[in-house]
Amino acid sequence: MVNLKINGTPIQVEDGTTILDAAKKVNVKIPTLCYNPDLPPWASCGICIVRTAGPGSPRMARACTTPVAENMDVITHDAELIAVRRTVVELILSNHPNDCLQCPRNGNCELQTLAAEFGIRESPYKKILSALPIDDSNPAIVLNPEKCIRCGRCVKVCQEVQNVWALEFLGRGIKGRIASAADVPLGESPCVKCGQCAAHCPVGAIYERDDTVKVWAALQNPDLHPVVQIAPAVRVALAEEFGLEPGTILTKKIYAALRRLGFKTVFDTNFSADLTIMEEGTELVKRLTEKSKDIPLITSCCPAWVDYMEKYYADMIPNFSTAKSPQQMMGAMIKAYWAGKAEIDPKKVYSVSVMPCTAKKWETQRNDDMKSAGAGQDVDIVITTRELARMIKQAGIEILKLDDEEADNPLGPYTGAGTIFGVTGGVMEAAVRSAYYLVTKKELADVNFKPVRGLDGVKEAEVDFGNGTKIRIAVAHQMGNIAAVLDKIRTARDAGKETPYHFVEVMACRGGCVSGGGQPYGGTDEVRAKRTKGLYSDDEKSTIRCSHQNPYIQQVYKEFLGEPNGHKAHELLHTKYVPRELYSN
Repeated sequence: MVNLKINGTPIQVEDGTTILDAAKKVNVKIPTLCYNPDLPPWASCGICIVRTAGPGSPRMARACTTPVAENMDVITHDAELIAVRRTVVELILSNHPNDCLQCPRNGNCELQTLAAEFGIRESPYKKILSALPIDDSNPAIVLNPEKCIRCGRCVKVCQEVQNVWALEFLGRGIKGRIASAADVPLGESPCVKCGQCAAHCPVGAIYERDDTVKVWAALQNPDLHPVVQIAPAVRVALAEEFGLEPGTILTKKIYAALRRLGFKTVFDTNFSADLTIMEEGTELVKRLTEKSKDIPLITSCCPAWVDYMEKYYADMIPNFSTAKSPQQMMGAMIKAYWAGKAEIDPKKVYSVSVMPCTAKKWETQRNDDMKSAGAGQDVDIVITTRELARMIKQAGIEILKLDDEEADNPLGPYTGAGTIFGVTGGVMEAAVRSAYYLVTKKELADVNFKPVRGLDGVKEAEVDFGNGTKIRIAVAHQMGNIAAVLDKIRTARDAGKETPYHFVEVMACRGGCVSGGGQPYGGTDEVRAKRTKGLYSDDEKSTIRCSHQNPYIQQVYKEFLGEPNGHKAHELLHTKYVPRELYSN
């Protein structure tokens, strides 16, 4: 432990703690811009400068990277420090456009907030802008380099957290900029569309492609029947956009708000998560009982992970589950099954999904399997949680005052297993609940499978199905953690040894979909934990907690699909994969 003073207040913290973190323990906020708790600090912006030897001392340091020392006397705020910080912000603004009213981060911009806090009303420095064009070549995210403040967050998260390396620094000094790797258009780079760059950018330099105008047009078109689905993680994050705590469950008010926006039918992706478990679980059991060489089975719910696998681990395509994601299964079922029941021409159905993920925008057009219902794309358009929040505000809907409503049948009701799809380990836990039944024909006494829960980057466990059947599983989230699992599988395979796992779940984003690239800004481990708790709470409150027990799932198989992994199910609910080049053209 280290003893020091912060603004005269004695404090004791662990050795190695930074001044920034030590100050938080005495409720002192040191301003930052390049710093983000998800990323290793690297002292780029200089706004967190403090004195480290008492009042009046010329000794200054950057709080985000400077560790505390015994008997250190830290001053975090005085007139000179405030003046230095104001100058730093003014210099950043001198290279930043003044079009805040047209910026997608207006009202939710960290630079804008700092400028307001420091009372900056005039610009003492000559404005020098880069005049670089917007790069909108990517189907999921947009790069506006002119707004870049060179904080480096996007590069750090892309390279060091996600291990994708689609972004990098180019140039030096005033000509320095962030660009896609090799300076090719972002759409031709190794980008996997996960959107973590956009989620971590403090300004409007990287943001999700806004498709709300297309949705508004469809809602106002009398010839279309707009249908919508919402993903598991949306229900525990949307509330943040309206001032509530992360993890607050707004499911039934979201249904109500969607109807007021103009959607004629409201379904829930949790239902198709249950459907995914039936298809993927059956696939797993089939591969195990037939002693397939393509074990382990690897989950395919996350489109950013699918893109990454096709680019970096194409040799493992045979191990990938052919089951589509819940979003795409729902899209196919809406146009191929529900439209017929509702006596609506599927070509007039406009299918919208609300997702926590930017990569879902790309997934709708990934290959021709995403048109399996024969009426155009199975999912016509995807908007993120942030986009839905903007639409609700544009429509003047006071969502928190709405009465609760239910989703429509039969593609709305879901089980607890469906809702935990939104968190790392949730797909695995849901699969274990139903796979156990498929193998043993018995229900689990305790459906809570806690070894796969939590924010550890890689989680391993063993499931005992009885009769000598034991399944070794692994769960990996945050793309940078995935290589350790896959390389372990690859090494065993190449050496002709038994696979270390039978089933592997992968999610591209830290914590899973709860902190996807389209979720409300400000995701930290604390926020992720609250959103995760909300989903598990929804699961625990569910009357039915196993996908195979959902009566509406049983109904669609009886009326339409036949059996899991059957002929019709494969036509509508399964897909294929191909190796992809890192740089496309």
